[in-house]
Amino acid sequence: MNSKDAVIRLAALAHEQRLAIFRLLVKEGPSGLPAGEIADAVGATPTGASFHLKELDRAGLIHATRVGRYIRYAVHFDKMRQLLTFLTEDCCQGQPDLCGSAIKKARKMCKGETK
Repeated sequence: MNSKDAVIRLAALAHEQRLAIFRLLVKEGPSGLPAGEIADAVGATPTGASFHLKELDRAGLIHATRVGRYIRYAVHFDKMRQLLTFLTEDCCQGQPDLCGSAIKKARKMCKGETK
């Protein structure tokens, strides 16, 4: 990942409702949620949720899948991992144990390790 892509993704997350949507979808997992449920869960209007979902999609952090009349949104986990790796790859000069447990946990997740 390059700096330009990281800035685009971070900018998409730099809004309270978009961050709430992203975190909700991370918790939901690969199956995602329909747009209406997302709007209800974060207290957004349907129009507002649609705008925020479009911004997250444009940044590559989520993707949409049509299921009948509904559109389900889910996190694009590979892109999330790329961003986390980019942010933490040089942590503490290659010694993530010095940076704390959150960084170590994120690095393991980004590498696809389970424990």
